[in-house]
Amino acid sequence: MSKLFTTPVPLQKVQVHDPFWKSRMEIVRTRMIPYQWRALHDAVPGAAPSHCIRNFSIAAGLEKGRFEGYVFQDSDLAKWLEAVAYTLIWRPDASLEQQADEAIDLICAAQQPDGYMDTYYIINGLEKRFTNLRDHHELYCLGHMVEAAVAYHASTGKAKLLNAVCRCVDLVDSLFGPEPEKKHGYPGHEILEMALIRLYETTQQPRYLRLAQYFINQRGQQPLYFDEEARRRGEMPAPGPDTYRQADIPVREQQHAEGHAVRAVYLYSGMADVARLSGDDGLQDACTRLWQDVVQRQMYVTGGIGATGDGEAFTIPYDLPNDTNYAETCASVGLVFLAQRMLRSAPKAEYADVMECALYNGTISGMTLDGERFFYVNPLEVEPEIVAANPNMRDIKIERQKWFGCACCPPNLARLIASLGSYLWTYRESTLYQHLYVGARTELQLGGHCVQVCVETEYPWKPAMRTSFSMDTPAAFTYALRIPGWCSGKFTLACNGAPVSYQMQDGYALIERTWQNGDSVMFVPDMPVQRLYANPRVRDDIGKVAIRRGPVVYCLEEADNGKGLQRVYLPTHAVFTERPLPQPLGKGLALACTGLSVVESSENAPLYQTTPPTLVARDLLWIPYYAWANRAAGEMTVWVHAMSM
Repeated sequence: MSKLFTTPVPLQKVQVHDPFWKSRMEIVRTRMIPYQWRALHDAVPGAAPSHCIRNFSIAAGLEKGRFEGYVFQDSDLAKWLEAVAYTLIWRPDASLEQQADEAIDLICAAQQPDGYMDTYYIINGLEKRFTNLRDHHELYCLGHMVEAAVAYHASTGKAKLLNAVCRCVDLVDSLFGPEPEKKHGYPGHEILEMALIRLYETTQQPRYLRLAQYFINQRGQQPLYFDEEARRRGEMPAPGPDTYRQADIPVREQQHAEGHAVRAVYLYSGMADVARLSGDDGLQDACTRLWQDVVQRQMYVTGGIGATGDGEAFTIPYDLPNDTNYAETCASVGLVFLAQRMLRSAPKAEYADVMECALYNGTISGMTLDGERFFYVNPLEVEPEIVAANPNMRDIKIERQKWFGCACCPPNLARLIASLGSYLWTYRESTLYQHLYVGARTELQLGGHCVQVCVETEYPWKPAMRTSFSMDTPAAFTYALRIPGWCSGKFTLACNGAPVSYQMQDGYALIERTWQNGDSVMFVPDMPVQRLYANPRVRDDIGKVAIRRGPVVYCLEEADNGKGLQRVYLPTHAVFTERPLPQPLGKGLALACTGLSVVESSENAPLYQTTPPTLVARDLLWIPYYAWANRAAGEMTVWVHAMSM
């Protein structure tokens, strides 16, 4: 295994001032967090009820009632708390912190004397706890509570929730493990594995790392725990191999990404963490193999993953339908988590390229620009009439929703955006790696010196990035800039206005020098409009083309182009011009060109005919994929027919 491990610059050390992302971070803070707090209290008119806060109140004995909602509703409050914690780092807010403290008080009031904390079983009967790991998400909810507790402790220094989750994890550790007297199970829905690593890194308690290792190594071992568990409940095991939960075979033997896409990337993230911390080459090899299968054979051009709503799952390599796909927002969020962990193990540009793709496309498409409506599913092609009539498209929505009964995506997206600053850089010894081009400042030790770093950019609309360094005395260190895959290796790089020497390593340009106070690096990658063509094995995209500029994937929407988007052709000679985004889509660039369109037939035209269709010129306006469905409901498509002319 490579020993080039890197450490993310902590969020506490980062101040984001980026025009693109800072506004979204503020939307999380000022719109999404208050909105989601109301949703958790069932106080959003017309939205699906959450029941989350009420379940905690009942579990704490503060009111009477029965558990309602999904078995994993506790996790929604945990993710809300985690998002709050991150915002408090970069924007202290006494009122919001008090609100979070009161939520933590409620969670702790529901916690049982032995540390157990899951409202479903507290309300429905503790004697049945840990009897259905396969379906009932106790360890999943605990994982999210751990993530929230670690974040809140890092943000505020308060340890009440951290101490509570440690008690619960210690309970789990006393019940699960390789010893004969313990349960030999593991989470049905993964995330506790990666959360345990965060808890280990915070507390430095080796038992939390060992527990994460156990869950990962035990998964898929025979006899299959979920089957034995079902028999103990008097049920028949589920038929067939349990690929849905990535539990059919041990993780080291898995060759392809299978099953529920969110669970998969959460599992792989935990595997990558454990491999890095334990020096486990075999586990790292499995991570690399599964990563490659996801991004080279099962990922949408937008960074979405999960081709089918049946199981919210991967299917087979190259099966990437555009109109019935799932591409759950949480899955793209999880892909960002995985990419960051792969970068920590080995700083390779391919990991950051995927992280960037998901961030600018497949994640933020999951919310409206005002942060108050949400997509669970992110299709790449929509025709409202077909969506309404075709039962195979029951999961597809043509407009974002106020909330969901299963509301994992909105708070997941909030915690990702609120913590964006922690994804920009990693470092080791005397090397700073720039993974994402986001306007921000930080301060860290490089080459034994305190160095202040400032990135200024109007990315992703303008390609230029200026990085300035400030220090009291000259410092020798290496600045490693990712060369984005989309620029095809075409870029200029200068230091203090003059060409600078560098070495390429794994997609990064390494500038090694003794830096002086005030030195600056200007990086300008080539950012043309690009036509993208899918691998011919992707049957749904044969003969089609998608448009990308920099990291941003574009689409056509009915609001700008009218109906009949399935009839559009893009000639190879079409010339693109940049235009401001139409309102109310915010600041940014739209792309205009002239394409062709098949003339629509009359109502009385035969279903099949011997004459080819007629093509006419058609003006086209492309908008960023993330911005679609912020106006009137209508058609949308990412892929259009390609035409050689």
